[in-house]
Amino acid sequence: MSSTDSDGGIPLSVRVAGLPSGRRNGGGGDDSSSDSDNVPLSIRSKRQPSSADSGTESDQPLSGRVKAPRKKVIANGSAPAPAPKRTKKALAPKETKRPRTAASATAAPPKKPAVKSEPKAAKPAIKSLAVKVKSQIDRKPMIKAESSVVATSADGSDDSDNENEEFKWWLDSKDNTGPKWSTLEHFGVMFPPEYEPHGLPLLYRGQKLAMHPLVEEVATFFAGVLGSDNAVNKVFQENFFKDFKSLLDKHMDKHPVKVFDHCDFSIIRAYLDDLKAKRKTMTKAEKEAAKKEKQDIEEKYGFCMLDGRREKVGNFRIEPPGLFRGRGAHPKTGMLKTRVLPEQVTINIGSDAAIPDPPSGHSWGKVVNDNTVTWLAMWKENINNNTKYVFLAAGSSLKGQSDMRKFDKARNLVKCVDDIRAQYTKDLKSEVMAERQRATALYLIDRYALRAGNEKGDDEADTVGCCSLRCEHVTLEPPNIVHFDFLGKDSIRYERTTDVDKQVWKNLRLFQKAPKAKSDMLFDRLSPTTLNSFLHTLMPGLTAKVFRTFNASFVFQNQLRNTPEVGTEAEKILAYNRANREVAVLCNHQRSVPKSFEGVMTKIEDKLLAVRYQRMLLKDHLMSIAPMLKKKRPDIAQKEDGVTPKWIKGYLLATCEVDREKTRKKFERDNEKLKEANEPAIPESKLDEQLEEIKARERSINDGTYEPELPVAKNATTDKILEKIDKLTERVGNIEVNKIERDENKTTALSTSKINYIDPRISVAWCKKNNVPLEKIFNRALREKFTWAMDVDSEWTF
Repeated sequence: MSSTDSDGGIPLSVRVAGLPSGRRNGGGGDDSSSDSDNVPLSIRSKRQPSSADSGTESDQPLSGRVKAPRKKVIANGSAPAPAPKRTKKALAPKETKRPRTAASATAAPPKKPAVKSEPKAAKPAIKSLAVKVKSQIDRKPMIKAESSVVATSADGSDDSDNENEEFKWWLDSKDNTGPKWSTLEHFGVMFPPEYEPHGLPLLYRGQKLAMHPLVEEVATFFAGVLGSDNAVNKVFQENFFKDFKSLLDKHMDKHPVKVFDHCDFSIIRAYLDDLKAKRKTMTKAEKEAAKKEKQDIEEKYGFCMLDGRREKVGNFRIEPPGLFRGRGAHPKTGMLKTRVLPEQVTINIGSDAAIPDPPSGHSWGKVVNDNTVTWLAMWKENINNNTKYVFLAAGSSLKGQSDMRKFDKARNLVKCVDDIRAQYTKDLKSEVMAERQRATALYLIDRYALRAGNEKGDDEADTVGCCSLRCEHVTLEPPNIVHFDFLGKDSIRYERTTDVDKQVWKNLRLFQKAPKAKSDMLFDRLSPTTLNSFLHTLMPGLTAKVFRTFNASFVFQNQLRNTPEVGTEAEKILAYNRANREVAVLCNHQRSVPKSFEGVMTKIEDKLLAVRYQRMLLKDHLMSIAPMLKKKRPDIAQKEDGVTPKWIKGYLLATCEVDREKTRKKFERDNEKLKEANEPAIPESKLDEQLEEIKARERSINDGTYEPELPVAKNATTDKILEKIDKLTERVGNIEVNKIERDENKTTALSTSKINYIDPRISVAWCKKNNVPLEKIFNRALREKFTWAMDVDSEWTF
């Protein structure tokens, strides 16, 4: 690869996008022409400086990056309250047992993280944690949804007109390093309810075996996975039975269970199926009560006060016990995830805030006041000994700042990517083996968006990245062809054949030479740590992952140029999703074909034919009343593909069955409402009359005498009919585009790259430029997550 491959910030993966399949991912080693002209000057000249463009992103206090939050007080009625002095105030309403202090509007000086030692009563015996949902929501929510919050400006004047004004931290250019917050208050975490024994036995060799409640709970976990792939997975079965038998030995003396294959969980499974069926038949009142209970929980645990602002909390629920699944072919799949106790949980909260109450009879493991981190609670799970955290929601200010810094860092890479590429191109021929390996790895990471890869233990899934590739994962074919085949993150197979720079090919052959075996490391003098340390010297904060984000965003923006200037909204969205798919392919975001794929495609085809049938009816009617129109509109005389007499009959009979089911359900709903209102029910005879009408329609369809109803009024004018035909034609086009899109994306996961790797500002600018509603591109969760990206204009570029 020549030094001229470093061109104007265009990712190497972009410049080979036009190659045929099989060679598009590589650029020939003898290519010495410069591609720097591929970047229009407008792209460089229209770059707008961002907050990250002018400096590094070491952590800075939130107060140093954003404006000091305006003081907020809760006012009763419409009269605004005066600006409060720096005093503690109750966070919860007066009737709560423990008053909570409101976050002070004035930022307190940063304090060193401290650990509060809680007064310990006599140690209770740690038993199965009883956590009833109702007992966890007995306190009032932090801030009532209906409360009016009056914002007070910095000079003390009221600003009640802006009481719902959004906190637009991204409009402030200050850096965010140091402390992440000044004041923090929350209600802790919510624990799952305790297990309620059902008393049903396990069948062992056909004999009923009553179980200890703790054993019964784990048996019920396995009964719940029956019928899934996990239930027949040998590794899952072995790991489950090992933990299950351990509990049997501990809690049940002289039990007969020795072999997994002799265990029968069918009685428990039938019980679970019965519970599931009962949940489906819940009354409206029961559903409303369940909904209310869920809302109360969300209102209490789902929000916190951060520097005086009410912010949404993310995953506030402690994960319930169960059987570990794991991603991909995980060696620990099927192991028992034990119940998390409050004694294992560390709470992080402001030093002046009231500590949330742990469940009755328990205490928190630790309570800390660390404002240099953004988590609210943490604990360790027992399977992989990983730390689990409770963070703010994706749409919160802290998470938004983190996302924006990530994408700005990738955007800043364009300024120095030419120098970096020149550096590693030169090092491809270095006489120092470590430097040559590092340069080769950087080439692969830059060109193919490979993850850096980390070392794995024997009890973890055998997944690899660039730095952890083994010789067996790379096969060479002269003169410069490379075959990659390995399991990447989540055990997703990475399989690609491509041509590489000739020097890179020679290096890979050198790295595989004897005495190395196939199981030896390809880059034996390189690790992700040393690679990232080197990258830090080239650009502050630069890591291998930044290359992946940079390439994904640049490829996406480049592919969006294929959007048709004149086209329907559906055609433009198809172009957008195709650009998204190119990124997903680059990042190897694959998925297996969904089991429901064939069914979904059949439904789309049926929907398409149904619309064509409606259009056919209108065409036939129009030809009968205005036959001369076919000269003006020859499309009226065209036949509808696939709409055969056999299909029409099947479609009409299917609509009868759908109408019959709708009629029954409506009858039941109407009578349920009448019962609640203490009014007389609709007689069964009324339902019978409606069902008889449907039967009569079926008979006429079968004997060929049925006359379908037109989708317009019988006395509609020709113009009205033509207008309706044109609308149906537009619907046909949209459905056809949807069908193509579904088929093209059946093995590609688009959401991962859209959420994590593609700068959302590219999508917002594209929507504004092409007049496509953002709701068609980003769902509600993404719009909330990327609020900071919404202010860019249509000319913004990455």
